[in-house]
Amino acid sequence: MTNRRKFLKGVTALSSLSLASCGWRLAEVRANTKKGSADQLYIYTWTQYTDAELLQSFTNQIGVKVLADAYDSNDVMLAKFQAGGGGTYSVIYPSDYMVQKMVELGLLAEIKRDRLTGFDNLFPRFQNPSYDPNNRYSIPFNWGTTGLVYNSEILNPPPEDWDYLWQNQKQLSKRMTLLNDVREVMGAVLKMLGYSYNSKNESEIKEAYEKLKSLKSAIAAFDTDAWRNQILAGDLVLAMCYSADAVKIAKENPKLKYVVPRSGSSLWTDTIVIPKTAPNIDGAYAWINFILQPEIAAKISERLSISTPNRAGFEQLPKALQNNLNLFPPESVLDKCERLTPLGQFEEVYERYWTLLTSG
Repeated sequence: MTNRRKFLKGVTALSSLSLASCGWRLAEVRANTKKGSADQLYIYTWTQYTDAELLQSFTNQIGVKVLADAYDSNDVMLAKFQAGGGGTYSVIYPSDYMVQKMVELGLLAEIKRDRLTGFDNLFPRFQNPSYDPNNRYSIPFNWGTTGLVYNSEILNPPPEDWDYLWQNQKQLSKRMTLLNDVREVMGAVLKMLGYSYNSKNESEIKEAYEKLKSLKSAIAAFDTDAWRNQILAGDLVLAMCYSADAVKIAKENPKLKYVVPRSGSSLWTDTIVIPKTAPNIDGAYAWINFILQPEIAAKISERLSISTPNRAGFEQLPKALQNNLNLFPPESVLDKCERLTPLGQFEEVYERYWTLLTSG
């Protein structure tokens, strides 16, 4: 679900190279509006879903300069887009449930399958996802779970479920963080209480709120990004996080371990979409086809510690990565997880209780 989410701005401009060696060629990358140009592509993505090497590799193949901005939550991305700040971007990376919301809002262009090269490289489970049947509007980029990363040297016994936070509240006081995400945090507690991540029962939402309220004094922050440096420095001993972040940070400190809570959690997919306002449609398809290349998918997975949905790319990964259960969890874990789904007007109920929880 890498750190899914750092404000990164990169600009890479390199000479154009032929695509013949990789089996396909971009006929023409042409800007569709005056906002863009044929040799520029603006993307809006999650933190650390791109790096200089990725941008450079694309520019080497296509001859198009990439400018990447990053966000740390779906809500931030959507708010910017709806406020008129998204018109520059030709590629955006919303999560699964946000794809549904953006489709309902009429913001996304349909993906033209005949313009894709490498779609069949995807694992079958990602070729017709519930959040976007037949991948009509999106192409999967990364997937994972939400759980807890913890310092195994300090926390013994280790956490096995969400209720660990309440049972060890005194020890964890001001040394743990939860995500700054209403649906993830409320969903985790709902799951712990035996309800659905996507509950539309206000009494259940209130029960989850009351549970969180009793824990709030021990929570250092509701944070999606800053916890990484804090847990590495030893200021935190536990953080709610996305699996991709946990895998990445464990490379820096092997004492940091990740667990998907026993009662279940969320299963997420971050995707690539083309907004209707995209100024460089051809560039957007070039980017998607670039990402679908097995060797590119494998390099991204290995370098950025993400769970590739690309079967052909997965097969090129070292065995150690293929067998990393945090990156590629077994079905027994996935069976306990739920995808977040849009809840329409009922999301206002979540927001109301979230405001009560986080304010003051």
